[in-house]
Amino acid sequence: MRAALVILLLVLLWPTSSRGQAAPAARTWGDWTAWGDQGQGTYLNPVVPGDYSDLDCIRVGDDYYAISSTFQFSPGMVVLHSRDMVNWTSKGHVISDLTQIGAELNWDKMNRYGKGVWAGAIRYHAGKFWVYFGTPDEGYFMSTAPTAAGPWTPLHSVLKEGGWDDCCPFWDEDGQGYFIGTNFKDNYKIHLFQLTPDGRDLVRESDKVIYQSKGSEANKLYKINGYYYHLFSEVKAEGRALMMERVRNIYGPYEPARQLSHAEKQFKEPNQGGLVQTPKGDWYFLTHHGTGDWSGRIMSLLPVTWLDGYPILGEVGPDGIGRMAWSGKKPVLNTPVVTPQSSDEFNDTKLPVQWEWNYQPRPEKWSLTEKKGWLRLHAYQPLEPDNLLKAGNTLTQRTMRTSTNEVIVRLDLRGMADGQRAGLCHFASPHSSSLGVVREGATRKLEFKTGNEATAGPTLMGNSLWLKSTWGLDGKSQYFYSLDGKTYKPFGQPYQMAWGSYRGDRLGLYSYNNKAEAGYVDVDYFRYNYSRPKR
Repeated sequence: MRAALVILLLVLLWPTSSRGQAAPAARTWGDWTAWGDQGQGTYLNPVVPGDYSDLDCIRVGDDYYAISSTFQFSPGMVVLHSRDMVNWTSKGHVISDLTQIGAELNWDKMNRYGKGVWAGAIRYHAGKFWVYFGTPDEGYFMSTAPTAAGPWTPLHSVLKEGGWDDCCPFWDEDGQGYFIGTNFKDNYKIHLFQLTPDGRDLVRESDKVIYQSKGSEANKLYKINGYYYHLFSEVKAEGRALMMERVRNIYGPYEPARQLSHAEKQFKEPNQGGLVQTPKGDWYFLTHHGTGDWSGRIMSLLPVTWLDGYPILGEVGPDGIGRMAWSGKKPVLNTPVVTPQSSDEFNDTKLPVQWEWNYQPRPEKWSLTEKKGWLRLHAYQPLEPDNLLKAGNTLTQRTMRTSTNEVIVRLDLRGMADGQRAGLCHFASPHSSSLGVVREGATRKLEFKTGNEATAGPTLMGNSLWLKSTWGLDGKSQYFYSLDGKTYKPFGQPYQMAWGSYRGDRLGLYSYNNKAEAGYVDVDYFRYNYSRPKR
């Protein structure tokens, strides 16, 4: 009766939001002229218009931590930090060496596009951080750390079996640990296990299937007001939607699953994330938009309204089911505007946390100390001739989708060898483009490439070269070059960034040699500016 009365009120009051504010008009997808922290205690979604997929989020004290899947990129499983769930920066990574997962993620294999590190969960238990995650081929893994920045323990294999994804641990008040995950190779059955006392392994004889439906995954477990809540997503006629079932006894039987939000394909199906309660008692859901485009699966923050004992995500509709909320009140006021790190002058002795290699790099083939204040990328032969996607030691960052975006790099070419190529690139396998230098014999020339198609440019006589890429909300990159760092000339056709292998576009610095293990390029700086929230 109570739920029916609440829904009746929502029908009468719609489109007034559940928090007493006028519901904002829906935004046109990708038109992020404004995003994130808007000042005066409000925010606009997305809170981060970059590829932060498969999110989970927790609060520890007054700090919020999130993790995001990284697939074949190394270091793996990025850890993010925020004081308010709106302003985020990178804190570090859980996995320093992807070969702990398997040899196919190393520079000499490069055989895991679209695979590698998939969704996981982060929890704080017994005075330390715990991260569990799955890979579709190798199974489940876990690691712990005293702080979110690390150091993280070497990976431990929780389940050595392919075909599983989207796992989450949970510890009850009595200290007993549980683990939930989807066996997608067995018709998406969701299994619940007990954990061993150290949290490192599954008690296999405790296995119980607690749910199964079309595409059921994105699992999280919570205990709230005496109920065990199982959050997950499944594929309905309208698309992938978030669901929840609850129970007093964790092994069931569970109450019928309830839909928490509509799929809303026009908004790319927000569907995987974490429920978080603030110290004041308010609830939010940090999520990605699950249908990717060239910018990847971006991050939004949805307010949560509890309705008849269930957390409804976003704006509560007349049917009692959530819809996308494009703005809201900041969970915490008077926090500074910060955004994910980008630019790098290469003045440190280690790479900052914004960088991720495409696959596990060959460590002796790059250096921040051989030429102080520069990144040196040594060249070696790719696994396939002249294939950027099979060339090791490409250093990457996420591409942001904002009104104006500009990347400028300065290269020193004097160390390049015959057969070497080096420069600036965009890619999302199987798509790629690049502007760089090719050396043939004693001659160095500018070269623009899209996939396997190359356009030769002018001969380069000097040792210094500046490269630039610019793009806007449409994701069309235009490359430029300069011989003096002041005057830039466009070169090559505009490149439409693309979605590929479950990833949005990546920016990269590359250096490889089709003929021999020879040559290097030095990078003075990587200056990456994008439109940020303004107060």
